[in-house]
Amino acid sequence: MEKVVVAYSGGLDTSFCVQYLQHELNLEVHSVLVNTGGFSVKELEAVEAKAYKMGVATHTNKNILDEFYEKAIKYMVFGNVLKNNTYPLSVSAERVFQAIEVINYAKGIGAKYIAHGSTGAGNDQVRFDMIFQTLAPEIEIITPIRDLKLTRQEEIEYLNKHGVEFTSEKAKYSINKGIWGTSVGGVETLTSNKALPESAYPSQLQKTEPSEVVLHFDKGELVGLNDEFDSPVNTILKLEEIASKYAIGRDIHIGDTIVGIKGRVGFEAAAALVTIKAHHTLEKHVLTKWQQYWKDQLGNWYGMLLHEGQYLDPVMRNIEAFLIDSQKTVTGKVIVTLKPYHFSINGIESDHDLMKSKFGEYGEENKAWTANDAKGFIKILGTANKIYHSVNSEL
Repeated sequence: MEKVVVAYSGGLDTSFCVQYLQHELNLEVHSVLVNTGGFSVKELEAVEAKAYKMGVATHTNKNILDEFYEKAIKYMVFGNVLKNNTYPLSVSAERVFQAIEVINYAKGIGAKYIAHGSTGAGNDQVRFDMIFQTLAPEIEIITPIRDLKLTRQEEIEYLNKHGVEFTSEKAKYSINKGIWGTSVGGVETLTSNKALPESAYPSQLQKTEPSEVVLHFDKGELVGLNDEFDSPVNTILKLEEIASKYAIGRDIHIGDTIVGIKGRVGFEAAAALVTIKAHHTLEKHVLTKWQQYWKDQLGNWYGMLLHEGQYLDPVMRNIEAFLIDSQKTVTGKVIVTLKPYHFSINGIESDHDLMKSKFGEYGEENKAWTANDAKGFIKILGTANKIYHSVNSEL
């Protein structure tokens, strides 16, 4: 039997793939779960047991959390990346690195095929296929759900037929969880006007009394929380544990998909949103106007290219170099108040705070120029406007 490696999560789509590849294509199935922070040890054990119960030849759990941080999350923080000013690329950024890990595994066991559970109407098919085709053009890609144009109900019926219990209620919402947030898709997100119910979100409101947290940044990286310092990954996980109890970071993102249609998805990303907003506030204190301007441009492009699966384009390394260089003075702490369903940034403390200059205090006092200096500056600054309106007075 020829070998096929399935990018596996244990959900409806990948479970269907495992069964279909065995029963219809007579392939030896090897499942790989690439963990980017969305699974506990207990959950990983349950997924593995389920995979073997469905008949896979081997199942492997790969933890790439540290690598995902170093190669993606770090730069998304540096760039304050929020797709359409809303979505922190919670799941879309993961797919590239999951695809790379699956490809490496497939090569290692000499697989002839590789499979994933993407549909033909989403972004993931592009991200997976582009990476697979670029890094392993010799391995054939199989996409049963895309090729057969299956509905979720048809997948459930097929699984039940082959003795794998799956109910409509269990598959009502498609949930993908990772360190940088959790996406939630359901019947409501297929509309333009319906909100997801409270029960659809994995993290429920547990705390109602506001509390204050202090985030510590070192050259743009989150390295501490409330005066306790740790690796960025561990600090993000600790922040998520605290902030998610307030049901912070929920929203619905509407955006343009890679394939050209509009897409809508719910998400919750407490640690991601608090981190990005806190980091951005610190930057506004310590970076110059033009540093901030060009960071906004390049950060936005970086997020868009990462979202569309273009991670392997060398321009991404060029942008990363700029982002790293921009973080030299982004060191300090940010004080944040957590509240039910939202948070507020109170302020920052940093040795590089450009507000602490001897030149003056905004709206109060200047110490570096005279009143006549200000009058002359304003007169010259308005010259271009005066010229235009004198020449085009009739407009």
